[in-house]
Amino acid sequence: MKTLETLETLETRTTTAPLALRKLYFVRFAFAAVWAALLFATASTLGPLSVTLLVIYPLFDVAAAVVDVRTARANGGAATGLYVNIVISTLAGMGLAVAATSGIPAVLRVWGLWAITAGLVQLVVGAVRRRLGGQWPMIASGAISTVAGASFIAQAGGENASLGSLAGYAFLGGVFFLISALRLKKADGEG
Repeated sequence: MKTLETLETLETRTTTAPLALRKLYFVRFAFAAVWAALLFATASTLGPLSVTLLVIYPLFDVAAAVVDVRTARANGGAATGLYVNIVISTLAGMGLAVAATSGIPAVLRVWGLWAITAGLVQLVVGAVRRRLGGQWPMIASGAISTVAGASFIAQAGGENASLGSLAGYAFLGGVFFLISALRLKKADGEG
């Protein structure tokens, strides 16, 4: 009887994890698309709206990671990488608030450092979740984030540093979440 219970629990976990991740990934795509459009519209200067957007983005990442941790723990998955992401993104939000007082180059440096570290974490979490399906876009996104982070740091030293590249970065990241959400749907047999 205990074996049957264990099998039923495992079956429930393997079907609810992709469903929960799919929903989360769709929300993350929508947020990234709206956020990118708003930041792009204000990318030339550091005003109240652009600073608010810059701080909100990593804080949204924290909230999404908290939801993701709950899903991972409820489904027997490892959540260590997600906890690391929560810490990194919280520090990024605080760092961006401080950097915004020094100008766009400082913001790009902080964002770049965050993109590198969060990208590495995303790559590892995606690799660990490969069995769920739909994780290759997350792995690729993590790798791209790492490279993009280095480019933001390099851009900070240029003459025409702008926040516009951050909008493009966020939108591309959202597209990767959308692709993963769609692939998860196929992975669990619904599409």
